[in-house]
Amino acid sequence: MAYRVGRYSVYIRPIILFLDIVLIIAIAKLFLIENNHFVIYVIYIAVTWFVTCYKSHFYDIYRYTKPVRIISLLVLQFFIFTLLVFAFFGLFQDAGTSPQRVLKYVTYVFLGITSLKFGVFYLLKTYRAVLGGNHRNVVILGRNKETEELTTFFYENKEYGYEVHKIFDINEPNVSLNSIFSEILSLNVDEVYCSIEQFTNEQLREIAEFTDNHLKLLKFIPDNRELFTKKLEYQYLGITPILSLRRIPIDAPLNHFTKRFFDIVMSIVVIVGVLSWLTPLLAILIKLDSKGPVFFKQKRNGLDYHEFDCYKFRSMLPNDDADLEQVSKNDKRITPIGSFLRKTSIDELPQFINVIKGDMSVVGPRPHMVSHTHMYAERIDKFMVRHFIKPGITGLAQVSGYRGEVENDGDIVNRVKYDIFYVENWSLFLDVKIVLTTLYKAITGDDKAY
Repeated sequence: MAYRVGRYSVYIRPIILFLDIVLIIAIAKLFLIENNHFVIYVIYIAVTWFVTCYKSHFYDIYRYTKPVRIISLLVLQFFIFTLLVFAFFGLFQDAGTSPQRVLKYVTYVFLGITSLKFGVFYLLKTYRAVLGGNHRNVVILGRNKETEELTTFFYENKEYGYEVHKIFDINEPNVSLNSIFSEILSLNVDEVYCSIEQFTNEQLREIAEFTDNHLKLLKFIPDNRELFTKKLEYQYLGITPILSLRRIPIDAPLNHFTKRFFDIVMSIVVIVGVLSWLTPLLAILIKLDSKGPVFFKQKRNGLDYHEFDCYKFRSMLPNDDADLEQVSKNDKRITPIGSFLRKTSIDELPQFINVIKGDMSVVGPRPHMVSHTHMYAERIDKFMVRHFIKPGITGLAQVSGYRGEVENDGDIVNRVKYDIFYVENWSLFLDVKIVLTTLYKAITGDDKAY
């Protein structure tokens, strides 16, 4: 009989759930309820906490989970938790608890559970890295570039707790599936990583059957055809399984509404709070600095490749090449005030008008000049994927070092990679992170800002 070992999560998650509920109840007893409604509240909050955590996957934290994912789960869960607490005291108004005390209570609970969650998360990382505990025994089937990279990752990141016991090269003499299976059983392996390109379909079926029958977790490493590297969406049409090559989270109605709401709120804040008084001042400076209009308008490609007029504060002398030549370092067309506007990204602020109009989003792939878009679409693989969503004032590629002038094909290729990642992995939290990083870079300066 085969057994699965090392699965501490089967104990850790229920314990953390229990501690979270105890913490919620203890803080309620100390700061919130002082009458006979306490028992009712305990039952109500324990049940609703369990149900909402199950639905939101609040405790689905793994050794490879990113801290950003944990923060997003915390924000979502406590938004729901706050609503539930206010709903209870809205129903039991005679409990004698003010809104201020409820907010104080929710804050204490949020800080307590956040500390507990991150404390356990990093304690386990330290436990794996320093003491070698809570580890997973791993073997890798196949030897190629991808498996070598995976092996290196496991060796260099001990905090994940993966111990690579052996790499099997199916092309070596005397290596067969039967010999591999026998050695896996003797090594007491937890997880098997299999390179798809190293095995035939029949061999993959045998490997899957073996791991299933011996309770080993099987994971596949994509081959170099790149199809499986996509974030495939799996669904059924009737009883026929269908794989969709690309999943775009923003297309979901709720996500689309959330992003648009975020865009409108951000744009109103900037237009009313900043542009309303900054525009007259900049208009005077731009006019005194050089002849020409205050605003610069240029055709760009947006959602579904449609063209739109993109607005900026004018930062260059009027010239016939503005729609053809990209700005380069020490470009003589840039005016003195324009240099300041570009380094601080203030020249981009009028694009919040584009956001209100619906042509752009606050965050998204940066739009290129129409002439450059046509050129890159023909030369750069997957360049057009970035037009599945609205372009942005700022974007993941820009805060990752790929803003401004495209000096070589490597710059645009990397920019496209970041843009595609954003398209396929959008979240509101990611948007907020990009906005904050953009503000930080605008204040501290960016070498590519010219």
